[in-house]
Amino acid sequence: MKATTTICLDTKVKEKLTSLKHHSRESYSSVIERLANHAMDEKPLSDEAIHGIEEALEDIKNGRLHSEKEIMKEFDLK
Repeated sequence: MKATTTICLDTKVKEKLTSLKHHSRESYSSVIERLANHAMDEKPLSDEAIHGIEEALEDIKNGRLHSEKEIMKEFDLK
C-alpha cells in the first residue's frame, strides 16, 4: 500500500538525497527506504558485545584512555 505525502526539505537535504540516487529515475521513496534500512539494525547485540561495551565505558570512566597521538607514536604510525 502506498501513501502520498508532501514534505518540506532544506535545499541541501534535497541535494544530498538526489546525490544518493543510484540512477536519475530512482524515486526519492526508494532512496529514503534504503537510508532507513541502513539506519536500523534489527539484530540484537550479543552478550559478548554488550560486555565489551560495558568494559569500554568503565575504562573511560576510570581514565584508562590513550590519545590518538600516543597510539600513533606507540605503533610508529604517521
